[in-house]
Amino acid sequence: MSPPFGPILVTLGPVQVHWYGVLIFTGVVLGAVYASRRAVRLGISPDHIWSALTLCIVLGIIGARLYHVFSTPAECTASTPYACGWPWYRQHPLDIFKIWNGGLGIYGAVIGGIAAVAIYTRANGLALLTFLDLGAPGLALGQFVGRWGNFINQELYGPPTGSTWFGVRIDAAHRLAIYADMQQYPADTLFHPTFLYESLWCLALFVTLAVLARKLEGRLLPGDIFAGYVIGYPLGRFWIEFFRPDAWTWGALATAQWIALIAIAIGIAFIVLQHKLRRPLGVSQASEALPPSGGAEADPPD
Repeated sequence: MSPPFGPILVTLGPVQVHWYGVLIFTGVVLGAVYASRRAVRLGISPDHIWSALTLCIVLGIIGARLYHVFSTPAECTASTPYACGWPWYRQHPLDIFKIWNGGLGIYGAVIGGIAAVAIYTRANGLALLTFLDLGAPGLALGQFVGRWGNFINQELYGPPTGSTWFGVRIDAAHRLAIYADMQQYPADTLFHPTFLYESLWCLALFVTLAVLARKLEGRLLPGDIFAGYVIGYPLGRFWIEFFRPDAWTWGALATAQWIALIAIAIGIAFIVLQHKLRRPLGVSQASEALPPSGGAEADPPD
C-alpha cells in the first residue's frame, strides 16, 4: 500500500492546497456536525457549536503546532535535513509557520481545544463539562479522518512489518535515517502503518463514545463522555507508540506514553470522584447545559 497521489491536491497560482490540510478540515467539520446534532438532542442550540468552532480551530492548531515545535523526536538534531522538532526550528524559526509540511501534535491540539471551549462557555454562561462531552466523540471522529493525511505525506509509519503483503511503502525521500539504506531496506519494503492503527482506534473510540452518550443519556454526569475520551484515546496511543521509531522519548518511554499514562489516571480519577462526590445518577447533561438567568438561551428539546 502506498499513496495513490502526491501531498498537493491542487495548485492555484502561488497557492498550494495540501491533502493534509483538507483532511484535517474535513475531520473537524464532521466532528462539529456530530456535536451540533447531539446538542439539539440535549436541548442546546447548535449555533453554539458552530460559533465556538473557529476559536477551537485556532487554539487547537496553535497548541498542536507548539507541541510539535518543542518536541525532540529520535534522530532529530541541528544537522537533520528536514523539519523534525526543536533542534530544527531553533535554527529555522520561520518554518514554525509552515504547518502544511506536517508536524501537529494531537495532545497539544486537545489542550488548545479545551482552552477554547473554556473561553467560549465562560463568555456565554454555559456549562464547560457538557460542551466538552459534546465535542469529545467528534474529536475522535476528526482524528479518524485526519490521520489519513499522514498516509499521503508518507509519515507516521513504524518499522518494517516483515510481510510481503501487509504494510505501507515509503519512498527514499520520506524514509527515516535508520531505514535509508535501500540495499538493506529495498523499495518494496513494507512498514507498519501506524497512522492506520491510530485512525481505526479513533473510529472505534468515536463509535463507543457516541453509543454510550446515546444509550446512557440521563444516567451519565457531565464530563463522563469527555473523561471517556481522555482515557480511551491515550490507551490506544500508548501501544501505538511502541511502533514509532521516531518517537520523542523521555527515559524508558516515549513522551506521548508518559502523557498517556497521566491522562488515563486523570480520567479515571475524575469519573470515580465525581460519581462519589457530585449529585446522584439521574442528572441529565441537558439540565447542566442550561445557562443561568440572562445567559445564552438554549433551544427546546425535540
